[in-house]
Amino acid sequence: MDKVASNKNARAKSAGVSRPVRPSRAEAEAAVRTLIRWTGDDPDREGLRATPSRVVRAYEEWFSGYKDEPRDYLKRTFEETGGYDEVVVLRDIRFESHCEHHMCPIIGRVHVGYLPRNRVVGISKLARLVDVYARRLQIQEKMTAEIASCLDAVLKPHGVAVVTEATHQCMTTRGVHKTGVSMVTSRMLGVFRDHAETRQEFLAAIGLRGAAHVSNGG
Repeated sequence: MDKVASNKNARAKSAGVSRPVRPSRAEAEAAVRTLIRWTGDDPDREGLRATPSRVVRAYEEWFSGYKDEPRDYLKRTFEETGGYDEVVVLRDIRFESHCEHHMCPIIGRVHVGYLPRNRVVGISKLARLVDVYARRLQIQEKMTAEIASCLDAVLKPHGVAVVTEATHQCMTTRGVHKTGVSMVTSRMLGVFRDHAETRQEFLAAIGLRGAAHVSNGG
């Protein structure tokens, strides 16, 4: 795994892309041990002895989005649509992410809609696109915008709509400790931004009819 990461860093450097050098697994586990000691516990006691390796394995899964290129999931499209020219909506794509400010979980769902121009993409690819961005350190506003921008750039549809609803554990488990609070963000592009009727069609499809003033990042 470390060798693969090293090769990717080398390729990024040769392409002029600046990326941080990824620490080794041993360094990552040592960092977890340090944090355990900082909390006031003993990383060498029986219950915590294997925790550093478990945490590193969990991080590999939670942040696996860094090793994927989101556009790759949208490369395969279908042009045989039988003349379909209405909005395509995929609702309730559940995601788990982590906020970049406290590294606390963000858990919620994304609704994606687009109005095809000439081609459509497999619905599972929309879910995978959400996962790629979710499995990175994020803020919800940025993730919503990234999903919409990627769809717009690759598929070049008449328009794209993305709404994200999520709870933030950095707010529910620390700080103000407000439970039962969810955040809603949206990004509307093309016809979804320019035409209220198309926008309302999408919002009605995801159960947010009348929510014309959803926070729209852009």
